[in-house]
Amino acid sequence: MHVCLNGTNDFRKAEKASFEVQVHVVFSDIQHIVMAEWVPSSQTVNHKYYIEVLTKLRECVRSKRPELWRNGWILHQDNAPAHNALSVKQFLANKNITVLEHPPYSPDLALCDFCLFPKIKLVLIGTHFVSVENVKAKNGGEPQQPYRT
Repeated sequence: MHVCLNGTNDFRKAEKASFEVQVHVVFSDIQHIVMAEWVPSSQTVNHKYYIEVLTKLRECVRSKRPELWRNGWILHQDNAPAHNALSVKQFLANKNITVLEHPPYSPDLALCDFCLFPKIKLVLIGTHFVSVENVKAKNGGEPQQPYRT
């Protein structure tokens, strides 16, 4: 990538920004976060990894939300490639996990935008982090507070 400096014809190669990307996987119901975990920085979120996450999620639902475990629960996920892999769909079917299909290009069903992110913003407002470790320390694992205030 090249960039023009100060509107002149002086094009120089732009430097890549050096920052670490860290993915935080969060599963929640209408009241609480059921499971949250940081994806290891060297891990690609592929179908194999996502099945491992779903296995942990099932255990979290069983232990933290037994009423959902007994009465059935619905998983809503977006259309990420890992979510749509045949092996993931087979895993969900074999475990009798009902999936609410997400229409393509539909921001209306991005519940994180309406439920999760505003709550995170309230907690983190005015906070600046210098490293991913600082973010993880602030997070302190899974929040125990309900979404509703």
